[in-house]
Amino acid sequence: MTLPQVCFGLAGGSFAASCALGLGVASKRFSTARFRWVHHALFVLTCLLGAVAASSLLWSASPAGWFLLPAAVPLAALPAAGSPRLGRHAALALAAAPFFFVSILVAWR
Repeated sequence: MTLPQVCFGLAGGSFAASCALGLGVASKRFSTARFRWVHHALFVLTCLLGAVAASSLLWSASPAGWFLLPAAVPLAALPAAGSPRLGRHAALALAAAPFFFVSILVAWR
């Protein structure tokens, strides 16, 4: 297993965990009212791990970073999207999903 594979795997896992938590809260399966910071922490972790993974363009031969870079646009817009109940938040989060998925596939091939 190479370092880019690990980086992209961790970034994708963090993104999936953040989406799963957001979906669970939005569908009222559970509440994070007292622990709202957990979702925010996962978002920050996803952004940091995504940046590390994309930086692999600078320190490895893997082209996977090119496929992850466009995910920065919807991730950067998420804080301004407002409440998840408005639907914009979920739509923006899901807009980043294909970029994470494809970059993981490219990193692991």
